Amino acid sequence: MNTYKEAGVDKEEGYKTVDLIKPMAKKTYNKNVLTELGHFGALYELGKYKNPVLVSGTDGVGTKIKIAIEVGKLDTIGIDCFAMCANDISCHGAQPLFFLDYLACGKLDAQEAAQIIKGMAYACEQTNCVLIGGETAEMPGMYKDGDYDVAGFCVGVVEKENIITGEHIQEGDVVIGIASSGLHSNGFSLVRKIFTDLNEEFEGKPLWETLLTPTELYSALITSLIQDYNIKGIAHITGGGLYENVPRIIPKGLCASVNQSSIPKQSIFEALQAKGNIETKEMFGTFNMGVGLVIVVRKDDAENIVKAIALLNHNAFILGNIITHSDSKIIIH
Repeated sequence: MNTYKEAGVDKEEGYKTVDLIKPMAKKTYNKNVLTELGHFGALYELGKYKNPVLVSGTDGVGTKIKIAIEVGKLDTIGIDCFAMCANDISCHGAQPLFFLDYLACGKLDAQEAAQIIKGMAYACEQTNCVLIGGETAEMPGMYKDGDYDVAGFCVGVVEKENIITGEHIQEGDVVIGIASSGLHSNGFSLVRKIFTDLNEEFEGKPLWETLLTPTELYSALITSLIQDYNIKGIAHITGGGLYENVPRIIPKGLCASVNQSSIPKQSIFEALQAKGNIETKEMFGTFNMGVGLVIVVRKDDAENIVKAIALLNHNAFILGNIITHSDSKIIIH
């Protein structure tokens, strides 16, 4: 007689996974959560807003997870997954409210799955966001044993009158860059093609440790800044780098003029470019190059905002300014 377990799906391991992650999720809960894990849907009470707008985003970590699997370190991948989603919705001035994950694998290992969720729970706690639910799918035949894929979904809220889109950006405004923590979670198909030995020494430690540095969390920083300053536009620098992400907030007829020499050098990008013989334009069109977030502000506010960001434990720098240009929304020189 055939069983589900003989087909490759171990329900008991799934139950064990839920038991391991329940305490992690519970630590992130607040008074707005009306259900615990185990219900068919997660209930979240919105609370008191005058004219709330929900902002949602979904993303994954791409092939960065293959490095995590290969070296057996899965906890930082959960941070990456949350950051990729939460940073995106924060670009509109939204405070992340709750997060859900989707974890797919060939053969479920409860301890490994719990490590991934542990990273998500940690990131949620850092951002006052709730890890409210998720799905773990064991899919033999679709994934090989030991393989995982992970994605997430984040919902936040912003008062309608405070939504940030970039529409009020003007000529003369200043572009500020906020440092990344490294590669973040983009371009790893190229990274893995170039760096084939994950254990080679890089700055006194195995290369994989640098490659797995988790994506920076910017939500709390943004929440703090918009309380005190007029932030006109925010761009999360993910896949496509500065070339693809900055233009998403620039109004027609304007252009972000970016001085690449103003970006603090990060050795991982220099090593990657040198070893892979990659053209500079390709680097800026694939990786964040040390700029994890871009904000556009009034010229008179720029220096004070850079100082305020430093007090919030992030490194910021004047990246360029907004000019009139009919053909391009970004120029990197």
